[in-house]
Amino acid sequence: MDLNLQITDMAGSRPEHSTVIVNFVAAVRKQLMNSACYVFSDNIQYRFHTDEGEDKIVIPDASINCRMKARRGSTFIDAPRFVMEVLSESTEKYDRGEKKELYRQQEVDEYWIVDWRKKQIEIYTLDYDEKQEPQYYLWETITEKNKENLKIVHFPNLKITFDELFAEVDIEYW
Repeated sequence: MDLNLQITDMAGSRPEHSTVIVNFVAAVRKQLMNSACYVFSDNIQYRFHTDEGEDKIVIPDASINCRMKARRGSTFIDAPRFVMEVLSESTEKYDRGEKKELYRQQEVDEYWIVDWRKKQIEIYTLDYDEKQEPQYYLWETITEKNKENLKIVHFPNLKITFDELFAEVDIEYW
């Protein structure tokens, strides 16, 4: 079985990167209790079959998955409904390029790209073009100026604020 794995250097990931992930998971986890969906941090992998016929494994920074039985061992074989990637210098190109394209092919409903350095969230939602091909469309870019607009579009009952997501990212000892 050829999985065509891609090694991405994660060395040097900053504590702020992990803080944003932990903040998201902590805020969403309690809200999903006793539901069919679960939120996961960056220790869960997904195996996808690409449009090019390759098998790829990805590990999102955070995901919301509602198909818990669609897995083989510790690897999910069906796409989550939500994925968040927190940018770092070593992964930004991959997160904005190949990973985003893979999530689009797998029809992940919502994709967040979070830049902790700029305190900015790009929210992409999946829709279909005139050829019925899945496409990501930028729903909104959230910053300090419009932070009240932050929401998880495909999970409208889940709440997380801008301040919760970026809590403790500015601590001086970083």
